[in-house]
Amino acid sequence: MIVFGILLISLIFLYFFRKIKDRKLLATVTKRHRGTKTERQLVLKLLKSGFPAQTIFHDLYIRNRYGNYSQIDVAVATKVGIIVFEVKDYSGWIFGTGHQQKWTQVLAYGKQKYYFYNPILQNKKHVEDLKTKLTDFQNIPFYSVVVFFGNCEFRDVSFIPKDTFLVKSNRVIEVVKKIINENQPAIYKSKRDVVNVLTTAVLNGDNKEISNKHIENIKDMLGKDRIFD
Repeated sequence: MIVFGILLISLIFLYFFRKIKDRKLLATVTKRHRGTKTERQLVLKLLKSGFPAQTIFHDLYIRNRYGNYSQIDVAVATKVGIIVFEVKDYSGWIFGTGHQQKWTQVLAYGKQKYYFYNPILQNKKHVEDLKTKLTDFQNIPFYSVVVFFGNCEFRDVSFIPKDTFLVKSNRVIEVVKKIINENQPAIYKSKRDVVNVLTTAVLNGDNKEISNKHIENIKDMLGKDRIFD
């Protein structure tokens, strides 16, 4: 019993030590209240895989030409270009193609179906909005990575566009390394300008007025308050 007690205390201590260590590591990139838990898990995966903190940007708000804001989950500036991540958390079976507006989530062995906006098109729009923020972005390659956390399975997903990747969270680092290893170095005219644009987008997320406006825009787009059934 004494040995078991010592072992249990050691495991508890190790657990909390790792949690504290992860929090400190995460703090080099983002704040604990920013984004979702799965987004922050992705940031930790990137950091633990050796990507420098100064190249990772989390919870970015990009103003588009209409005055609204697009929210980007995570972006990473690499030697081959900028990787833009869209993070999802789903269980069940996932069905969809690269060009469909809606994808389908199936639960309970087909008894329950839910629809959600195509994350590939969603992230494509994020990339397009980001490209308008700097002239240099027109010449730098962009890569779109849609990451699914949760216990889901891709059952019939196809027609994934070029430079776009769909990946379960356990293989996301493998995909990022594939992008970096299989593409030529990008030509950055000014890395400082790139960092400034991405940093400003992150700082926008600390502005309550901007984040609240983004939420209201999404609610207006969905129009649930205009549905009477």
